[in-house]
Amino acid sequence: MSLEDKFDKLTVHEDREHVNTQILDKFSDKIKTDELSFSRGKTNKDKANRATVENVLDPRTMRFLQALMNRGIISDFNGCISTGKEANVYHAFAGNKQLMNNNSQEQHTKEKLPSEDTANLLLADDGATDNDKEDENEPPKLVGQRDEYAIKIYKTSILVFKDRERYVDGEFRFRKSRSQHNPRKMIKIWAEKEFRNLKRIYQAGVIPVPKPIEVKNNVLVMQFLNRGDGSASPRLRDYPYKDRDEIYHFYYNMIADIRLLYQVCQLVHADLSEYNTLVHKGRLFFIDVSQSVQPEHPMSLDFLRMDIKNVNFYFEKMGIDIFSERLIFQFVISETLPNFEGDMNNLSDLMDYIKRNLIVKKTAEDEAEDEIFRSLYLVRNLTGLEERDFDRFTEGKFDLLKSLLAHDNEKNIPHAEDFDDVSDSSDEESSDSEDDDDEENESEKYSDEEEKVLKGKKYEDKDEKKQRKQEAKEAKREKRKTKVKKHIKKKLIKKTKSKK
Repeated sequence: MSLEDKFDKLTVHEDREHVNTQILDKFSDKIKTDELSFSRGKTNKDKANRATVENVLDPRTMRFLQALMNRGIISDFNGCISTGKEANVYHAFAGNKQLMNNNSQEQHTKEKLPSEDTANLLLADDGATDNDKEDENEPPKLVGQRDEYAIKIYKTSILVFKDRERYVDGEFRFRKSRSQHNPRKMIKIWAEKEFRNLKRIYQAGVIPVPKPIEVKNNVLVMQFLNRGDGSASPRLRDYPYKDRDEIYHFYYNMIADIRLLYQVCQLVHADLSEYNTLVHKGRLFFIDVSQSVQPEHPMSLDFLRMDIKNVNFYFEKMGIDIFSERLIFQFVISETLPNFEGDMNNLSDLMDYIKRNLIVKKTAEDEAEDEIFRSLYLVRNLTGLEERDFDRFTEGKFDLLKSLLAHDNEKNIPHAEDFDDVSDSSDEESSDSEDDDDEENESEKYSDEEEKVLKGKKYEDKDEKKQRKQEAKEAKREKRKTKVKKHIKKKLIKKTKSKK
């Protein structure tokens, strides 16, 4: 049979489809082809997704701002007000939601005050808080006028301030926070910390602070303090003082606010200076409280001592007489004040007490006491002592917090002798002798500490240093006389090796 005959016998079935084609048509809608894509193994990230404007405005932050606008918290987002090492502050207006809330609050208060007589009686009430008095001084707002907000956006790309862990570790409120080494997660905790601190101080009503509005990740919305012409209120450093009395006024105000913050709000600012206080309508406003800690924090007393040092340093540059740092520290942490008559939570009463009772630092001995006080390791109780410190404590060279509180009140408070009016003359003589003994013991303690501080080569006199070096040279010279020479030493080593 030829090849042509074989081709003639072959038949082609055109109507019948292949079995595989039939199966594919039947189950094609159930096959997932995305998992078979090999191009997804390598993800391509564009730098534009992480690009920032002014170190804070990246696409992620812009989405947070858009979310605040959609919720009606803010409406207009304007330019930058100030820049710092940890954040930038921008200006914005309140949104429709905030405007509706303000209008509803006004209507609610009008319903509560049906007549003008009752309104006058309520306004004349002496029990109004400081925030209410502040609102009375503000000019009346027009209908539909929007509030101004300051939006603080924390930096996430370039972190200049990298020492945030020491302010968060040890805080009971943030004991469950984790991943602090992740910059974005740490900044989220940082923004929440400032919002909660602002809210605590604002609700206490003893220290004026900007009103906190909202927090969203690394974006914090709060009240904007302006001068009335659209510009921000000046910092204490940039404030133009009228006269010397106004400088003293703000100095007393600052010390009283430190005490109120510690005793009433249960916080220590931890970064208080002339840069973190604003002067708004003649009053001091605390800002930048993100690093503020509670008194139970392990380093709260060190932060408090640093705040007092910064405040004294600034006002001393302004040319006024300042108080001792140790005395201010004692005034802040003492629960009760001798010879105090008035309200402990009243700013004016505390300022009058400071002006009348605290002693001005004048002599070189006061400066030396402050230097010693800055180097002290403050301990609340014996549980805070380490093993190496017990010997110093038994010798009386360690300063506990309780001994600091009970430190020579008659020396610091000039009118403390009013408490002893009923005592007899014999008791007065014995108390005088005890005071003299206490002063001698303190002088001995200070002298011991000064001697310990001045130990070492750094504080050595030139003659002693010269003599010490001469003795060292002579000792080396004597050692060289009995030293084995190198060539002899090599021969001995070779002999010992050959014997082996």
